[in-house]
Amino acid sequence: MHKRAKIGLGMAAGMGWAVVLLWAAAQFVRLPVFTLMPTIMTAFFAPGVVMLLMIGRLAQRRFFDDAIIDGDMLTGAAQIDQRVLQNTLEQLALALAIWPAAAVILTSEGPGVILCLGLGFAVARLAFWGGYHLSPPLRAFGFAATFYPTLLVAIWAGWRLATGSLLGG
Repeated sequence: MHKRAKIGLGMAAGMGWAVVLLWAAAQFVRLPVFTLMPTIMTAFFAPGVVMLLMIGRLAQRRFFDDAIIDGDMLTGAAQIDQRVLQNTLEQLALALAIWPAAAVILTSEGPGVILCLGLGFAVARLAFWGGYHLSPPLRAFGFAATFYPTLLVAIWAGWRLATGSLLGG
């Protein structure tokens, strides 16, 4: 299978993950609306822990590698970890810009959706990290499984705003 086909397959699987994640969150995870603010604040805990692991792993690589301990250009596995960390930071900034508003707009589903987005993000980032180290095309699933849920929840919330159906349904 060619590289683009592998990446396309990973992206399609990531979109499938996104659809199932949001559908399951809306169908099965019901939290009271009064938990919305605490849930928004804690939904980013799991993604934060994954990012903490990435930063720690990169620091460990620098500490034990004489070639990069002084801040020189990263190579090999350390360079991959840096790329993963950079992309995770970008994805997390995007999530921070969209998820809280989406949770508020999706009033009836909001707390459950945001909680599932956070947990799904953490799992997807670990898949991205591991996939990138195994073979760069394998990172496609983890990237898509992180990006597409944010994209879909933004579309969902935008639809609710556009149609005026802020109370669910």
